Amino acid sequence: MEKNELLLQAARGEATPRPPVWLMRQAGRILPEYRAVREKLSGFKELAETPALAAEVTLQPVELLGVDAAIIFSDILVVPEALGLPYEMAEARGPWFPQTISGAQDVARLRSPEAAADELGYVYDALDLTRKALAGRVPLIGFAGAPWTLLAYMVEGKGSKTFSAARRFLYTQPTAAHALLERLTHTTIAYLHRQVDHGAQLVQLFDSWAGILPQHQYRAFSLPYIQAICSALAPRVPVTIFAKDAWYALEDFSRTPCSVIGLDWQQDPQQARSRIPGKTLQGNLDPCVLYAPPETVSQATLAMLAAFGPRHIANLGHGVYPDTPLEGVKTFIETVKNFRYES
Repeated sequence: MEKNELLLQAARGEATPRPPVWLMRQAGRILPEYRAVREKLSGFKELAETPALAAEVTLQPVELLGVDAAIIFSDILVVPEALGLPYEMAEARGPWFPQTISGAQDVARLRSPEAAADELGYVYDALDLTRKALAGRVPLIGFAGAPWTLLAYMVEGKGSKTFSAARRFLYTQPTAAHALLERLTHTTIAYLHRQVDHGAQLVQLFDSWAGILPQHQYRAFSLPYIQAICSALAPRVPVTIFAKDAWYALEDFSRTPCSVIGLDWQQDPQQARSRIPGKTLQGNLDPCVLYAPPETVSQATLAMLAAFGPRHIANLGHGVYPDTPLEGVKTFIETVKNFRYES
């Protein structure tokens, strides 16, 4: 495979013959090869914390699907764990924290940001192995969770439809909330800098639970911290913000030094383009389209590409679902790769 820098070119706003394409959660159960690796292990965390295996499954989508980027196999919750709040990952129930943050005293007991970042050597080792194995074929993406989303898990203790405990924390203990967000922000900055040191060429911030906050709270409890992370990393590598359901914050994101703004499948690409013309956009096919017959997948993908136009990184509007048929994934990728912008 020849060297392919389409992702970095698009992120920098340069003209490309077609959009680059990759998928959030592209290394996962959609691939039989991934399932074969997982079957030999105790669970998700053993895979994520074993650098050679994490590198192996990071490479699988590049080699088997032909995507234009690799994203390191890890999880956003490694940061809370590194700070001193361990999590468990059960197959049926998802992430779970045996201990949670209930107040300022719990925040004070967490590790310092630099010490926490030093705890994540297994991620850096996986990046080293992956970057070496890629040998420049495609760029390598690093990532982290946005501080608000990490706080939501650390206070709630698990996934939730409402995150009412986490939202209550913002209203009833705002000082403790900001202290935790500050700790998470500085840790994430240190962590992402180390990811770049070990081979990440673009980093993405996932604010998965952005959309459960009202706009005034999002501007108080998430945006300043995303701004700080972008400002710290943007001088080194392109930064992507993906904040699910935060349609109201597009202009706010455009005022950060991020290079790319990801859209979920609910957002209209043309409206987003008119609101933030200066950024590269990423997304945003509905993941459920991939369950459809190949001709439907192809038609929906072409419609999406037409709606975005240039300065676009093709992706889904959320992570690929575990039971997605491989045929749908391959059709999506091949449709993008066969597409060409009009000269």
